Amino acid sequence: MAINHEKDAPSPEPRLSHRFRARIRRNPLLNTAWRAGVFLTGAAVLATGLIMMVTPGPGLLGIVIGLAILATEFAWAQRALHRARTAADRAKEKALDPRARRRNTILGVLTAAALAAALTAYLAVYGTTLPWNIEDPTFWT
Repeated sequence: MAINHEKDAPSPEPRLSHRFRARIRRNPLLNTAWRAGVFLTGAAVLATGLIMMVTPGPGLLGIVIGLAILATEFAWAQRALHRARTAADRAKEKALDPRARRRNTILGVLTAAALAAALTAYLAVYGTTLPWNIEDPTFWT
């Protein structure tokens, strides 16, 4: 099987998504509307990620996805995404450090033991009857 190394070989045809985006770029009004749509979508996902940093949810994932959406059209978002990826790589290296992993494992085991002791003490004092399952009818009046 021979490999063709011709320099005059035709380049592969651009994908449909590239052709679609090129068509939009040629029309100034469509290009502005497209960029506004990308900005609104990316900003909404980014804001959701920021909200999830203080509420339950994958906040960092939302921030990274929001920046990735914005980076498709805006250079400032590409730079921010690059800085975020660099920071994530540094955090990953720090988390995989053997001393940090050993410390985190010890802290996790101690926390689990403390929670198990607290649950055992609660059950020993109050039993297994939950407060809202009390059978006394005068309790709710």
